[in-house]
Formats: sequence, C-alpha cells, structure tokens
Amino acid sequence: MNRRTVKSSFLIVVASLLIVGGALFLGPHFINPFGMGDVDRNVLLGIRLPRVLVALIMGAGLGASGAVLQGFLRNPLADPYILGLSGGAALMASGGILFGSRLFGPFSIPLYAFVGSLLTGLLVGFMAYWRRGFWPERLLLAGVGLGFLFTALLMLMMSLSTNEGLRRAIHWIFGDLSISDWPLIPYGGAIVAGGGLIGLWRARALNALMLGDEIAHSLGFSPFRERLLLFISVGLMTSASVSLGGTVGFVGLLIPHIVRFLTGPDARSLIPLSAFSGAAMLCLADLIGRTVLSPMEVPAGIVTAILGAPYFLYLLRRQDVLGG
Repeated sequence: MNRRTVKSSFLIVVASLLIVGGALFLGPHFINPFGMGDVDRNVLLGIRLPRVLVALIMGAGLGASGAVLQGFLRNPLADPYILGLSGGAALMASGGILFGSRLFGPFSIPLYAFVGSLLTGLLVGFMAYWRRGFWPERLLLAGVGLGFLFTALLMLMMSLSTNEGLRRAIHWIFGDLSISDWPLIPYGGAIVAGGGLIGLWRARALNALMLGDEIAHSLGFSPFRERLLLFISVGLMTSASVSLGGTVGFVGLLIPHIVRFLTGPDARSLIPLSAFSGAAMLCLADLIGRTVLSPMEVPAGIVTAILGAPYFLYLLRRQDVLGG
C-alpha cells in the first residue's frame, strides 16, 4: 500500500467506528455510556445493539458486493441489486408477509427472502452461461429482466392485497431495520463473512479482470472460473443482507466509488474498505431515520436514497464515476 492508501484507510476506519458509536448511544433516547441505568441498558442491549449489528452486516455486505460487482462486470453503474437478487427476495418475503406465512416461526420472512434471492441468483447465473463462458453482458441483462418481472409481480400482489401486512411489507421493501432480531444475526453475519472472504481470496484475479479478459488469461486466471467465484461471493453477501433487513439502495452503488476515489482501484484494499464504509453509511442512515421524525421512523432505505442520490449525481458531474 502507498502512503495515500494507508492514510485514507485509517481515516475510513476511524470515521466508521465513530459513526457506529454514535448509532449505539444517540437517538430519540440518549444513552450516556458512562452512566447507564437499567432502562438505558435494556434499550442498548435489547433494541440498539441488534439493530446496529444488522446495519453493520447489511452495510458491509452491500458495500463489498458493489466493489466486487463493479469490478468483474467492468460497469461503474452496477450495484448488487442489478442482478435481480433483491427482486426475488422482495417477492418471496412480501408474499410471506402478506399471506401471513409463519412456517418457520421468527425465521420465516428472512428465510423466504434468502431463498428467493439465492434462487434468483441461480437463474441469473444459468441464463448468463453461454458457449462455455460466463458473460458479463448476459449476466447484467438477465438480472435486469428478472428484476423488472419480479417487481411487476410484487406490485400486482400488493395491489390485490387487503391484508393488514401490506404496510409491514412496504416497510420491509424500503429497508426497515426495526425488525432486527438477535437470532438472525449470527447466520446473516456468517454468510456475509463467507462471501466477503471469497471476494478477498480472488482480489488479485478481480484486479486482472478489470484490465480485460485477455490480460487476465495471460496472467494465469480463467475468466469463467473467476467470474463464477466472484458471482457466488456477491450472491451470498447480497442474499444475506436483504434477508436481514429488506432492500437498501445506493450503499452498494455509491460506497465503492467513494472508497476508490480515496484509496485507488486495488481490490485488495477496495473490498474491505468498502465493507467498512458501507457498514458506517447504513448505521448513519438508520440513526437519521429513527431520530429526525421521532417518534415516527423513516426506513433506512429511504434515507440512503436521499443521501446517496445527490452525491452520486455530484460525482457523475465531476466524471469521477466514469474515471474521467
């Protein structure tokens, strides 16, 4: 790492830790970390901590997924949801909410979302495989097409529903972290960590793919094998993230651009730092969402869109997004 990367990495980690600390102790009910009573301790351990942990896991998974996906698709506008994974998850999870299916108890909705996302990933991967290759263009088009189809089916299902679960389904779709629950956290964290480790393991191959298939092949990497492994990495992280707290946009799209601008394009540092930054961004969005209109809450996905869209347009105007 050069001096600029080390310095930027240090600042990102410190800023992320400060934001996480703020998310734990700040909010409609301020918690004094140096003098907690029984009520403060119950709020911290029973409500704040699981919510912050879910935001950390989701944000890290989405940030790292965006960094991997933009690299192996060589598309600066790619984000984890462009593969249709969120559409499949939202369709399955919302169906479970609207029809009141509790087959697996408290694990039902997250499990439906995870299965829906994984099945979509398998379908997208199958459609992208052609002539003994795993083609980025086909992967992108398959994901976009399935995403539109799932969105249409979801809107149809919600428009025909008179169930009281409709409002809950809408909140889930927009990323409602208030549903965070302790039993789900270890499973989601383990899956996101597994996907992230696969991405880090193939970081050198990702660097090569960003230069083109011919150069990657000349360096000893198989473009098909590497894209398949990286797609599995993205699929695991995105599926687990969506299953924990719904769909949250702009984290996977925006965060890798900010980190790349600060530290450079090397995937070996880009992936972990995007995970740190994504976790911090989602913690901050959740803190804002549960504070600004208290006692009402704004879903974190809405806050990330409000924060992320103007900044992304600013980056586009400066041409940093396209490398100009």
